[in-house]
Amino acid sequence: MSFNIGPHRLPGRVLLAPMAGVSDAPFRALCHRFGAALCGAEMLTADQRLWSTLKSQRRMDHRHESGLRTVQLAGSDPQQLALAARHNVELGAQIIDINMGCPAKKVCNRLCGSALLADELLVGRIFDAVVAAAQVPVTVKIRTGPDPGSRNAVHIARLAERCGVAAMAIHGRTRADLFRGNAEYQTIREVKQSVSIPIIANGDIVDAQQAQAVLDDTGADGVMIGRAAQGAPWIFQAVNSFIDDRQSAPPLLRSTITEIILAHLESLYEFYGEHTGIRMARKHLSWYGQRLALAPALRSALMAASTSAIQHALAGEAFQTDEGVLAAA
Repeated sequence: MSFNIGPHRLPGRVLLAPMAGVSDAPFRALCHRFGAALCGAEMLTADQRLWSTLKSQRRMDHRHESGLRTVQLAGSDPQQLALAARHNVELGAQIIDINMGCPAKKVCNRLCGSALLADELLVGRIFDAVVAAAQVPVTVKIRTGPDPGSRNAVHIARLAERCGVAAMAIHGRTRADLFRGNAEYQTIREVKQSVSIPIIANGDIVDAQQAQAVLDDTGADGVMIGRAAQGAPWIFQAVNSFIDDRQSAPPLLRSTITEIILAHLESLYEFYGEHTGIRMARKHLSWYGQRLALAPALRSALMAASTSAIQHALAGEAFQTDEGVLAAA
């Protein structure tokens, strides 16, 4: 059972969370290949004075997007966010997402991300401005509130619905929680019971069984996976299989996983170029290495590779084996 975001019918109920420094174009394409119904792009500042950087330019390039083109904007000035939304729609964005969930200090210190949740009047002004400017569906990602004593996600959700926001993703922690402790889903359930717009549950969804349990517990329309996809983009295939048919996805051969990793590396080199491609590949290789229990010496060698050719060859040797399988998730 899928759902709509505005006029867009999603092909499933499992989404990739937008993650700065992670959900770039190569990773989004990979997750989309494995069944992510919507792939959140990396956060982009709404301050157009900062858009001249190569990093921002890459985040605004949607020419090769394999799924719906989404842009997540971070900012606190309603008019600035509205102008940024309009400009990105002109560049091809089909969905504008507002970041009200990031708990990072460097974001919250600018009164952006989850810091906005403490000012509901400003939140409403932002919703009104961006919805009026975008002319495409506007979504928002939030946390359950500023802190455990001030969980105001229900109020924010009702405000979003009144302002015309098309869907909301909720991480089951407050801003103050950061990523400590366990995500809670009771607040997400209360939000779902309070509004009619689609609600996507996020936080600590690490496998297919947990995804189904969260859907059952919250009544959410979909789930959003972030950290669990790092080093395991095939998790979307596993979750979709379990949600759709209550069937566990067949295990992936180690040789198949190696092919996936090598293709991912190639896409990173192509997208970023030699120098940055090697650097960006390191974090993904580290996550793959953790998932596949690579020996520390092999992981160190991958991190030390000085050229893409060496890194790619070492990865092929390190991850390949003629036997062994890995469950999809």
